[in-house]
Amino acid sequence: IRLELQTAAADAEADPADTIEPVVETRRDAGLHPIISLIDDAKWIMGRAGMEYRDLVPGRLNGRLIASHIRIAAAGVVPDYVHYHKVGFQMIYCWHGRVRVVYEGQGEPFWLRPGDCVLQPPEIRHRVLEAAADTQVIELTSPAVHETWADHDLILPTADVDPERTFGGQRFVDHRAADSQIVYGEFGGFESHHMGIAAASNNAARVFELRTQKDHSEFAADDSVALNTFYFVLSGRVNMAVENFDEQRFTPGDAILIPPHRSYHLTASANSEILCVEL
Repeated sequence: IRLELQTAAADAEADPADTIEPVVETRRDAGLHPIISLIDDAKWIMGRAGMEYRDLVPGRLNGRLIASHIRIAAAGVVPDYVHYHKVGFQMIYCWHGRVRVVYEGQGEPFWLRPGDCVLQPPEIRHRVLEAAADTQVIELTSPAVHETWADHDLILPTADVDPERTFGGQRFVDHRAADSQIVYGEFGGFESHHMGIAAASNNAARVFELRTQKDHSEFAADDSVALNTFYFVLSGRVNMAVENFDEQRFTPGDAILIPPHRSYHLTASANSEILCVEL
């Protein structure tokens, strides 16, 4: 690998404002569009440890969020190493396959299977060990640009186990699919299966699945919601109409991020499941 380092002339020094536009939050900002990523238009790039990445939020909310669909094609050992991220929020949700991971202070390595989710608090050391063929996970991280550091001196698992330890004011969460807290009526005709991440992350995000057994289940949100809401279709078919935009159909693998203060309406077929993250 050849690297070329170039220095800029003094009179051509980059202005940070040229690279990241200032974010101006207004209640009815016409520039706040829903961000859509369709699986049929997927562009995969090779990332760390041989994993493939697909960007689910092009533009990344002016640097505030990166959402990735990550897949590991072949079964076996993942060539990862102990590392950590300097982030404000990071979660991983297992969609397909299974992946074996280990975390600092959380005991022996364990498998993430479909429906399982972890909250990775800031700077917790961790490592991906192995995966089944065609493993796919969804990862959300804020901010989008952040530092990742290797820690070659730490051996995982660590001898000390402390599930209540905090990292950057947050607790690690290893959520099992069967342990969700189910809330009825919160999202119209859907069951909302909460994963306990809101409390552990100091309300950086709420993470849950919307599930329905009935055809034409509906939910409507008004424009009072002051959060970015990210949806990823796990199964079934979902129709969504966002204020001032035409209704669109989404199928498994499709994602949409709805900006604050936008009313929207979604309808789903029977046996639909949708990952929802409110940020």
